[in-house]
Amino acid sequence: MMRGIGILAAAALGLTWCASAAPKWQLEYFYDQDKSEFTLNDLKFPSARTGIAVGFLSEERRTRPAALVTNNGGRQWEVERLKEPGLSLFFLNDSLGWMVTPRGIWRTEEAGRGWKKISSLRDILRVYFVDPRHGWAVGLRKSMLETTDGGATWRKVEAVSQFKGNPDYIAFAGIAFVNPQVGMVTGWYRPPRRSDRGLPDWIDPEAARSRREVPGTAIFLETRDGGKTWTSESASTFGRVTRIQFLPNGVGLGLVELMGSLDEFSSEVHAINWRTGKSERVFRDRNLVVTDIALLPSGGALLAAIESAGRLKRSPIPGKLRVLHSPDLKTWTRMEVDYRATGLRATLAVGDERQVWIGTDTGMLLKLVNSQ
Repeated sequence: MMRGIGILAAAALGLTWCASAAPKWQLEYFYDQDKSEFTLNDLKFPSARTGIAVGFLSEERRTRPAALVTNNGGRQWEVERLKEPGLSLFFLNDSLGWMVTPRGIWRTEEAGRGWKKISSLRDILRVYFVDPRHGWAVGLRKSMLETTDGGATWRKVEAVSQFKGNPDYIAFAGIAFVNPQVGMVTGWYRPPRRSDRGLPDWIDPEAARSRREVPGTAIFLETRDGGKTWTSESASTFGRVTRIQFLPNGVGLGLVELMGSLDEFSSEVHAINWRTGKSERVFRDRNLVVTDIALLPSGGALLAAIESAGRLKRSPIPGKLRVLHSPDLKTWTRMEVDYRATGLRATLAVGDERQVWIGTDTGMLLKLVNSQ
């Protein structure tokens, strides 16, 4: 049986959280401009001093791609224009990184200060590189591609061909490696339901009340030889695995996002132990929609979540940001968060133990600090 199937998980991990005082999340930056909003899609800290957030500015009836950049550990953030709105970021070190946009892939060798477009690939959601030349791109329409020249050219990974069905309903969103040889990609196959009218819950709450999560097909691909070969497997399951992350010892986390209606769960977090292949659910809460996960290098795990607006799980109105910490993936504790922090989605970024941040899609950046 393929390790990790069963939708992600692990046994006790023995992770520890070390801090001289109770940590809290402090609002460090808020894009607050008249007639302008900053929608943040992703946030990364490639080093303790350098941080980059990408997304777009909404100004009256138009949008402009933009980034927020810091070179002094978050003390000051500068708005920089981009040519295309960033969807996601991946950094290999403190200067070399890639940005995925709706119309291609960009590369920087200046920690996000300058970007060069290297590919016009469409439908890509994320990239992952194990060295400056070797990487993968995953996304919509059954997209899984490999590059060996830093992203200039890409070729299809043939392992995805065995997944049959309309490519419009097959997507890959999670990719992570334990080391340059061992990696996993997660995705799903989910055709539309006959009863799906395509309306969000907040427009038609009565229909949402009767709608329930239905099983789809979870897809897993695993390599143990640096991508030369991939072992694939699928299983009927609820939800979509949208985030995965591993530490070098093989311990990992996975985020499962569900389309739960008024009375159902909207997300679950599972732990992975790559060596044993064991899996178990480690967190879910009816009132919280988890949107990102993070494992800390010295131990511990963080969850970024948005509090549901009453019984409506996915409201168009931003909800309160909530953050949870666990030292062992068994006990989860809510952390103190600045009361002003709200959003529809939140993204975690871990540079090192001194640079742990959260960005919200409402243009807020919060840093983990000690309360004393």
